[in-house]
Formats: sequence, C-alpha cells, structure tokens
Amino acid sequence: MADQHTAKASDGAYWAANLRIILISLVIWAVVSFGFGILLRPLLSGIAVGGADLGFWFAQQGSILVFLALIFNYAWRMNKLDREHGVEEE
Repeated sequence: MADQHTAKASDGAYWAANLRIILISLVIWAVVSFGFGILLRPLLSGIAVGGADLGFWFAQQGSILVFLALIFNYAWRMNKLDREHGVEEE
C-alpha cells in the first residue's frame, strides 16, 4: 500500500512539473506572438531590425524563432524530467 501511495505521489509530481513547463511555454508563446507582434507593435515601431521595425519583425520572424526555441527547450526539459522520474525512453 505504501508503494502505491509513493507511486501516486511521484506521478503527481511528474505531471505537476510537466504542466508547469507547458504553462511557462504557453505564456512565453502568448507574450511573443500576441504581445510583441500585435499589442506592443506601436511601441516597438521606432526600433529598426533588418530594415523593418521591431514589432513587424516579431510578428513575421521573431515569433517563429522563439517558437523553435520553445520546441527545443520543451524537448530538453521533458527529457530531463523523464530521467529524474525514471520514465525516459530507451
């Protein structure tokens, strides 16, 4: 019975950490795509990057680069979390 309780606690800790990683990634995604690309675009319009203003750059290129970084970060963090909880793939 104690082993089952320990396993449930470990499963709960694993999923809590997984959801925390997902939530942080989604917040970053929302801030970059919606915040920088749409809401803050007028404030960023005076800064030039590659011949365009920074708000336009975030809407067109920066968001894609941040999304790619989020994908690699998520994979790296989940592999680390899997190893910590003993559920890694072989």
